[in-house]
Amino acid sequence: MSTLDTALLAAHESGDLSALVGLYEMAATEANAADASGFYLTHAYVFALELGDARADDLRRRLADMGRETLE
Repeated sequence: MSTLDTALLAAHESGDLSALVGLYEMAATEANAADASGFYLTHAYVFALELGDARADDLRRRLADMGRETLE
């Protein structure tokens, strides 16, 4: 298991939403396929929304650039 996977599991176990946003964003950046990147970005976005985190806007833009979200 990778260090990132271990960190994601630990953040889920502890309920650390802020860490989850950053870790899922990191996973999206490191992903080798567009579908995987979109999956991880979506998770980062949902956790950012749940937290009320300012990173949600940037994550939404990234998803829109991938054609996975619309900006209106």
